Amino acid sequence: MKKIFQNVGADAPASIVVFLVALPLCLGVALGSNAPLFSGIIAGMAGGIIVGLLSGSSLSVSGPAAGLTAVVATAIGKMPAYEAFLISVVIAGALQIIFGFLKAGIIGDYVPNSVIRGMLAAIGIILILKQLPHFVGYDKDFSGDEAFIQIDKNNTFSEIIYSLNYLSPASIAIGIFSIIILVLWDKPFFKSKKLFQWVPAPLIAVAFAIGVNEFLLGSASKFSIDKDHMVALPVASDLKSFGSFFTFPSWEHLGNSQVWITGVTIALVASLETLLSLEAVDKLDPYNRSSPTNRELKAQGVGNLVSGLLGGLPVTSVIVRSSANVNAGANSKLSTILHGLLIFLSVLLIPALLNKIPLSALAAILIVTGYKLVKPSIFKDFYKKGWDQLIPFLITIIAILLSDLLIGIVIGIGVGLFFLIRSNFKSAVMVVHDDNKYLVRFRKDVSFLNKPIVKEKLESVPEESYVLIDMTRADFIDKDIIDVINEFLQHAHLNNIKVEIKKSQYKALHQLVNTQDDFQLKIA
Repeated sequence: MKKIFQNVGADAPASIVVFLVALPLCLGVALGSNAPLFSGIIAGMAGGIIVGLLSGSSLSVSGPAAGLTAVVATAIGKMPAYEAFLISVVIAGALQIIFGFLKAGIIGDYVPNSVIRGMLAAIGIILILKQLPHFVGYDKDFSGDEAFIQIDKNNTFSEIIYSLNYLSPASIAIGIFSIIILVLWDKPFFKSKKLFQWVPAPLIAVAFAIGVNEFLLGSASKFSIDKDHMVALPVASDLKSFGSFFTFPSWEHLGNSQVWITGVTIALVASLETLLSLEAVDKLDPYNRSSPTNRELKAQGVGNLVSGLLGGLPVTSVIVRSSANVNAGANSKLSTILHGLLIFLSVLLIPALLNKIPLSALAAILIVTGYKLVKPSIFKDFYKKGWDQLIPFLITIIAILLSDLLIGIVIGIGVGLFFLIRSNFKSAVMVVHDDNKYLVRFRKDVSFLNKPIVKEKLESVPEESYVLIDMTRADFIDKDIIDVINEFLQHAHLNNIKVEIKKSQYKALHQLVNTQDDFQLKIA
């Protein structure tokens, strides 16, 4: 227990930042999912406290995810009651625990680095684009939406254009001053002062925003921000009414096939999104720590069990919260746990105060977080790495921007695999020659994809030549390649071509023709 509190100096301020980022997202995801608003708060608490305690990740933060809103909204619409949907969340949690024991976490290791980095950059761009309407005071779309086509029928870009018709001077002013505070707080002068290290910039920005708007309301200014453009937490008058915000599963719906289908769907999607986010967070970790993926699946499973049993939405590791956690300087998972506790205490003790926070101030925090994920230097670095890294990186960004996170990742992986195969295709077979002497060298894995180039190179050898086929450096040689070599050996003597083969110990090579008298073949 003592060890977990050794980084409290960095983790406590970071937890406040994550709390301020997570609060509107919890409410927004619940709104977008057509679920009770408090279900997002429950998921935020479960993701922070339960998953935080059980996870092996130092920096990952879990909560209700925008990537599941479409699945959840559709499922709730098909269910006889919201209490039936909660059974699906519990089932998803149980399945995730099983996935963890089956060691399914290894899936995340197969995503190329360029795709993971592209996902981070895409999330950064989405944060900026999606928060711009909230920044200027237009809040028709829920905070935290990541899909290109929104619930209000606009897309990411048309929403920005449409929001220009509803500009709020007070929202814009608060947003601008919030960004100024956030940027200044990150300068060396402020970072060197202990006071500023303990008081996070987002907290100052939010306090400033509340103060400005309360002054405008008190002076009856027409520029004040009304409650439609502020945080909207449910407010309980006493402990009994607070307890009424929690909902419990109705187990009589356990036999409903839709409940099970939804549970399996949530388990698969949530697990995949968690593994991708976990891999991305590890890339952001300044200490390059590696998170245990199977333990994370188990932790997420328990988190979903608790969330579902209390009336909450499904949870996943979420890159927006996690990146805010990293940028705020967190060192351990204490920050994640404290942010979950802050969510619980705030909705219990000070919901009325939180409902005074203008959404434009929170939009400013998310815009700055987004910028840190998509700095121009990141594009410059990938350009230096070459086209095989840059193109999958860029296509992943574009695909996520124009669809959603999971579809974009799948497209990015496909492009990354293409370049991987292309790279192996080019480097697996090397052919050099000097006059009538030819060296055909196989390296790494020589698959059936290399068959055309091997066949072309061997068939282009002129008469009266000497060919050395060197297989000693190959880790794997496909049987199709063996067939191509055998076909070449069977007619090489007709052109008076002498062939020497240097074989590796690869077991499939015994299928090579090795009758030297017939084909003037020498096998080393």
